[in-house]
Amino acid sequence: MLIPAKPGAGSRDRRPASLGPPPNQLPRGTETILVVEDEDSVRFFTRRVLETCGYTVLEAVNGKEALEVAAAATGPIDLLLSDAIMPLMVGGELARSLRVLRPQLKVLFMSGFTDDEVVRRGLLEHDSVVLEKPFTVETIARRVRDVLDGKIVRSTRLLGAGYD
Repeated sequence: MLIPAKPGAGSRDRRPASLGPPPNQLPRGTETILVVEDEDSVRFFTRRVLETCGYTVLEAVNGKEALEVAAAATGPIDLLLSDAIMPLMVGGELARSLRVLRPQLKVLFMSGFTDDEVVRRGLLEHDSVVLEKPFTVETIARRVRDVLDGKIVRSTRLLGAGYD
């Protein structure tokens, strides 16, 4: 679907509605992010967005693999971006284990459930930062940058596509 860039704009000013801001307008960084997600399509999308923003991305499909990736990494890992609910190990357990190895690690969880639901189930701490799925390119780029910059350290809710 095409939408005008501004009201009354001509057809040459139209762009696909699904595009976010151009990559050069997204928040950028050079940090290393460990993405842990069991759904291939979500992991691939997330990696592509973060690499486009300049980050180095390590990835794992579950908590066990994430611990192995982190143990093998010789450089810093600045952020854990993990699904909250995964097979073998939930995100909260993974974050606690990784912080033993890397105490300065910042954490952002992704979840298809609301943060209230994952806290009520005992899967995350009440002050965990949770980004609800689905999310847009712009939303994940901004949330990652905000967490890395210390602008978000606790949260009760960060919505996905409708947040911005």
